[in-house]
Amino acid sequence: MTPGQTTGPTVSDPIIDLCGVTKTYRLGDVDVHALQGIDLTVARGEFVAIMGASGSGKSTLMNILGRYLLETVDVAALDEPSLARIRSRRIGFVFQNFNLLPRASAVENVALPLFYAGYLSDGAVHAQKALELLGLADRERSLPSQLSGGQQQRVAIARALINDPAILLADEPTGNLDSRTANEIMTTIQALNRERCLTVVLVTHEADMAAFADRVVTMRDGVVVADRRQAATPTVAVPSPLAGYRAGAAAPAPATAGRLWSFARMALVAAGRALARNKLRSALTMLGVFIGVAALVAMVAVGQGANAAVEEQIASLGTNLLVVLPGATTSSGVRAGFGSASTLTVADAESIQKDDSAVAAAAYLDRQVAQVS
Repeated sequence: MTPGQTTGPTVSDPIIDLCGVTKTYRLGDVDVHALQGIDLTVARGEFVAIMGASGSGKSTLMNILGRYLLETVDVAALDEPSLARIRSRRIGFVFQNFNLLPRASAVENVALPLFYAGYLSDGAVHAQKALELLGLADRERSLPSQLSGGQQQRVAIARALINDPAILLADEPTGNLDSRTANEIMTTIQALNRERCLTVVLVTHEADMAAFADRVVTMRDGVVVADRRQAATPTVAVPSPLAGYRAGAAAPAPATAGRLWSFARMALVAAGRALARNKLRSALTMLGVFIGVAALVAMVAVGQGANAAVEEQIASLGTNLLVVLPGATTSSGVRAGFGSASTLTVADAESIQKDDSAVAAAAYLDRQVAQVS
């Protein structure tokens, strides 16, 4: 064996082992069996294409959460944090619709898995290197809307590989691309499989795309109906420059505090860029907040001013003011209002001021009750 040459995968070294995987959807009173007892073994470093018409269950198999072994570990027995670590560090995903963040640049999209994995340093450097090796060195600052379909898919592939996964899951990666670009993408994926011994599971309904794989599994109505190895696969015209690239393996697993700081920094940077890219909307939002705060301050100030005015009026009355009210009549146990009985007269008010030297002044109110008919 020559230096750098790798041995082919063997079934005795499985990386994925599916055992009786089933999936049933319930539509009203009807049970739809999307998967019916799927048994499938994928060897380490193997390139497997899963083919089938729409509704055959191939995408369901890709997304299933059943009992399967990943690197001899029963995934069904793992807790949620362990599953998250597997998705983050052991599996790379490539989607038909790319699923790139529309307001993040190419290098930011590629570096995103590093933030989730908690790598604090050199994330942008690794992302730039991945884009350069995929031929996108001059588009690293471009937004997804500024890239062609093939370029967007290359960004998605770089994102899937940034943490150096053991498995690449590709769900219709060429479904939205023209035939020329699709062949370029499949050539890149095949090169990754050949030169990095990367395990690839490809879901497709196109035979010419499945021809790039070493093994084709055909599904129909949730059942594997054929499992064959290719007699010959297309050769890679240009060796992939990604051989030997290991971005994620260069960084150790960070501590919890470092991971929290990584997320906080990512959130702050994203917030700042969102404000900068939407200046008018940000200004209007800030103006609305300013008006709301100013209105609240004004309402509180008016309330406090009214309260102070009432307190001042009450204080001006003093503590030496005495109010004398006339009595009220009571008839059959019912008490009338004040002044219903003539118990005080004007002479009484005048005599109070004359006879009591402590009274500085006496004022009276003469109230008359009349009825108009």
